Parts: sequence; structure tokens; C-alpha cells
Amino acid sequence: MADENNIEQIAAEQPQGGETEVREGRGRGGRGRGGGDRGDRGGRGGRRDDRRGGRGGNDDEQGEELIEKLVHINRVSKTVKGGKRFGFAALVVVGDGKGRVGFGHSKAREVPEAITKATASAKKKMIRVPLKEGRTLHHDGKGHFGAGQVNVRSAPAGTGIIAGGPMRAVFESLGIHDVVSKSVGTSNPYNMIRATFDALTNQASPKSVAQRRGKKVADLLGRGGASEVEAEAAAAAIVE
Repeated sequence: MADENNIEQIAAEQPQGGETEVREGRGRGGRGRGGGDRGDRGGRGGRRDDRRGGRGGNDDEQGEELIEKLVHINRVSKTVKGGKRFGFAALVVVGDGKGRVGFGHSKAREVPEAITKATASAKKKMIRVPLKEGRTLHHDGKGHFGAGQVNVRSAPAGTGIIAGGPMRAVFESLGIHDVVSKSVGTSNPYNMIRATFDALTNQASPKSVAQRRGKKVADLLGRGGASEVEAEAAAAAIVE
């Protein structure tokens, strides 16, 4: 997981002067109008960013506080006719700590801009995961994406988050306090994140299963040897 020192060090290594000179050279001579158009487009892009920020501000005003975690940041380059253009790719996980989580990745010329774009993308793709007692998963599950495979298991109270790397960021943003997980295969953060989300999307609560089968939650929970009173008490304690 990238920390702030690494981000600052990567940003300091970015060759900014050459790229700035190339862009300034394009607006020379009779291309003043073209340069102005690009400036206008830049202004319109800034207004779009402001509108996105306004929507995020409305969410905060409604009482929604999102947890944002930077999982990975990487320096990338694109080879063009005039040489190489350097940029940064950021992977961000966003959650509300109450059962909703999402991830996003984006590229930009600067580190802060890449993080901002990835965060906005993550907010648009948030999913809801049913939690048991608001602290753990309802049942065990497996997720797979590419060469990455993860196993997640529900855990009793006090276990904590037994996970590492990108998976821990997902669970903390989701609001899970007790879980046991294992990653098998690749250590690529992008594949690990997608495999974790594949396991979370397959989670189902007893309430949703009961509605799908046309039964009561107490009927499903009472099949494990529990009495009717215990089953009804467990059903009442379920938190979507």
C-alpha cells in the first residue's frame, strides 16, 4: 500500500518541465485561437469537476461520511511521437462503513488529480453488502478474477480483520469488524480488489433468501437445531 512519502517521492521524480514546454510550443504563432479554445475546454473541465464536488458536498450535507483509502499508486508512461509522457495511476476504495463499498482506478498527469478521479469513479460504482449484526459476513464465500482468488469467512466477535493489503482496505471501508480472509495466487492489487468484490457480491442474507423462497426467516434459521424462540431471536437481530 502506497504511503504519502512514496507518493511525494514519485511526484518529485516526474519530469514536468519538458512536458510544459511542449504544450506551450503548440500555441505559438497564428494558433492563438486554438490555444484559447484549449483554455476554454480546460475551464469547462474545471466546471465539471466543481459540479462533481457539489454533488459530493450534498451527500456530506445529508449525513453520509465516506471512508476513502488509497490502495495503490503506480507511475505509468505513454510513448508518443515526441517521446514519453509520464503520468500516475491510482486505485482507491470508498465506503460508508455501513455496508456500502466501491472501488475505482484512474490515470492523470499529477498524483492528486489521479486520486480525485479514482475516488469519483469509486463513488459511482458502490455496492451494498448485507452484514450480520453489522460487523461480519453472513456466510463464507469465494471470489475469483483473473489469476487472483480469495476466500472470506465470517468470524465471531473480537476476531478483528484478518486480511492484508488491498483486502483490508475493502473490509475497513465496508464496515466489517470481524472477518478471516485468504488470498491465493496473484498479489496484483487490481486483481485482488476485483476478486474480493466478486466474493462480496455473492453474499446473501437470510432475509433475502427467505423472501426469494417464500418462507419466514425463523424457518430457515431453525433448521440448524435451534429452538423456535432462538430462531426468532436470531431473525430479529439480523441487520441488512
